[in-house]
Amino acid sequence: MSIPFLDLKAINLAHADEMEAAFKRVLNSGWFIQGQEVAQFERSFAAYCNAEHAIGVANGLDAIFMILKAYGIGPGDEVIVPSNTFIATWLAVSHCGATPIPVEPVEATYNLDPAKIAAAITPRTKAIMPVHLYGQPADMQPIMAIARQHGLKVIEDSAQAHGARCHGQLAGQLGDAAAFSFYPGKNLGALGDGGAVTTNDATLAQAIRTLGNYGSRVKYYNDVAGYNSRLDELQAALLSVKLPSLDAGNTQRKAIAAFYSEQLADRPGGIVLPVVPEWADPVWHLYVIRHPQRDALAKALAAAGVGTIVHYPVPPHLQPAYAELGYKQGDFPIAEAIHREVLSLPMGPTMTLEQAAQVVAALRTALAGLNQ
Repeated sequence: MSIPFLDLKAINLAHADEMEAAFKRVLNSGWFIQGQEVAQFERSFAAYCNAEHAIGVANGLDAIFMILKAYGIGPGDEVIVPSNTFIATWLAVSHCGATPIPVEPVEATYNLDPAKIAAAITPRTKAIMPVHLYGQPADMQPIMAIARQHGLKVIEDSAQAHGARCHGQLAGQLGDAAAFSFYPGKNLGALGDGGAVTTNDATLAQAIRTLGNYGSRVKYYNDVAGYNSRLDELQAALLSVKLPSLDAGNTQRKAIAAFYSEQLADRPGGIVLPVVPEWADPVWHLYVIRHPQRDALAKALAAAGVGTIVHYPVPPHLQPAYAELGYKQGDFPIAEAIHREVLSLPMGPTMTLEQAAQVVAALRTALAGLNQ
């Protein structure tokens, strides 16, 4: 039996009746942009994150971009970002005209290393953008302390961390603002693109609403040169259906992760398992292992019917998109080593422990074959 990396069909069919009702409700309303469905979801998601405000936007990249723009960050400014992340983190900075300044991660957790941030701060630095990568929160307490010392904003890239906790506090209200993605594969996923910003800053919230609505607070009157970045009514309605089951889905992900970690505790074939600090409560958007023969391992698992994905094969500083920054191989060796070796195992809220056991068995067989 094959095991998909993520069974989106099963995840969404579990809500089929409610989703069909939500679709009909939106269809019958005749209102498809900036209506009551979005307003209700924003209230519910803000409450879920223990934040005062949530603002729906078109996608996760826009969520980061809108925060930066609302803070007035632009040409000549610098934003500290992880060297190890999905490129969207960097792209939002670039789209504002600012410069992403990469800082290496803690290798054990893959997240931004607070001890390396101070050396990257210059008079042009305006913000620090930690990423809660793979659904595990970054070490926010020292990051916030550094930011306050230097008068910098902290923007959480929470695209993979819906429901994650750091020292008991939820992602989405750990910094000055947070960006979420509702891409279909996320822990809380829409049936298309979507995103949101959470913050306790009412001024920032209003600025983002205005920016995302063509720079307008009153229809056809434009205060600033804005953008079209709005969560639509249908996606908001579907997300409202799925939000109440987010914690249960995260609990199942945690059970799968715990099973993997227990069954692979002997680290067969020299694999590296995820490390979770005692203060972190991840939501396991991804369960990521490392192995020096990653590509061969992925191929062997595919032959055994086990779906895997590489998150991510090339770090941002080595992408052609950032050639103009002049980085070269070896400039960020920790990120480069991570990107060469990581492999994400099947994970999801509908996955069973029986399926996880099949993954473990196939993984052990594949590793044994590599070592022959």
